Amino acid sequence: MNVLEETRVFEVEETTGEQRIDKYLSSIEDSLSRSYLQKLIKDQQVLVNGVPVKSNYIVKAFDFVEVKVPAPVALEILPEAIPLSILYEDDDVIVIDKPKNMVVHPAPGHYTGTIVNALLYHCKDNLSGINGVLRPGIVHRIDQDTTGVIVVCKNDKAHNSLAMQLKEHTITRRYEAIVYHHFNEAETEGVVNAPIGRHPIDRKKMAINNKNGKEAITHYRLIRNLEQNLAHIECQLDTGRTHQIRVHMSSIHHPLLGDEVYGPAKSKFRLNGQTLHARVLGFIHPSTGVYMEFEAPLPAYFQELLHKLENKL
Repeated sequence: MNVLEETRVFEVEETTGEQRIDKYLSSIEDSLSRSYLQKLIKDQQVLVNGVPVKSNYIVKAFDFVEVKVPAPVALEILPEAIPLSILYEDDDVIVIDKPKNMVVHPAPGHYTGTIVNALLYHCKDNLSGINGVLRPGIVHRIDQDTTGVIVVCKNDKAHNSLAMQLKEHTITRRYEAIVYHHFNEAETEGVVNAPIGRHPIDRKKMAINNKNGKEAITHYRLIRNLEQNLAHIECQLDTGRTHQIRVHMSSIHHPLLGDEVYGPAKSKFRLNGQTLHARVLGFIHPSTGVYMEFEAPLPAYFQELLHKLENKL
C-alpha cells in the first residue's frame, strides 16, 4: 500500500447552502468519515481559498476547497489466518459473505478477529489504502451482528469507483429481516424517507434527525407475516447510513427482532443481535464496467427461525 499523499479539490456549488466545512465535506466525501475529516481540518490539511480553516468555518458558494489526504502510515493491525467465505475475487475486488458476530474493521475493543485481520492474511498488501491503517480496502460496512454480502477493494482505483457508486446511490443493496408486528394489507410495501444522524442525547445511537441528519431512504416490502406477531420483510437501500434499516423500521413501529438498541430490551428468542441479513449486493465492476450482482444465502439461524415461525411454535 505505497500510496502518496492525495489532494482532493472541490468548488462549493451555489445551491449547497451555508453549512460547516466538516459537514459539507462529509456530505460529498463518503469514503472519509466526518471524524477523520475533522482531524484533517485540525491538522491544517483542509484549505479554503488557499487558507487553513477550522471545523466551524461556514462554506459559501464558489469557495475553493482543498483536502490533503496523507498517505497511510505503516499498518500495525496484524494479519490473522481467519477463514473467509469468498463469493467472488479478482485483481480489483473481493466479495465476502460476512458471518454473524464478526466486526468488519478494527475499532476500540476489537483489534483482532475482524474482517480486516483476515483480509490482511488473505490479500497480503493488495488492499486499497484510502481509508487508512484501520480500514484498508473497506469501502462500506455492515454491523457486527448483521450477516451477508460486503465488497472490499484491492486498489485505490477500485475504491474510488465503488465510493462514487455509493455516493450516487447506484449500488444495489437488498436485505432481509424479521421485524415485530404484522403488516396489514394497506402497508405491505412502502418507503421511509427520513434523515439519520447521531442521537441528540445518546451519542452511541443513531436517530431520525431533521436538523443535522443525512438523507436516508429505505424501501421495504412484506414477504410474509409470521407467527407471534412477527413479519419477514425485504429492504432495499437508496442510501447507506449507520444503522439505517434498524432506525427506519423502528420509526414506523416495526423494530427488528433481536435489536435491543432500537427495539424491545429483551428479545422473544435467544438471539445474538438483530435479525438482519445483507442478501444481495450489485455494482458496476471498476475495471470492466459490467454490472455484477452477488447473493449470500440466509444464514442457518435465520432459516431455522423462519421455519419455526412459519410452522406455529
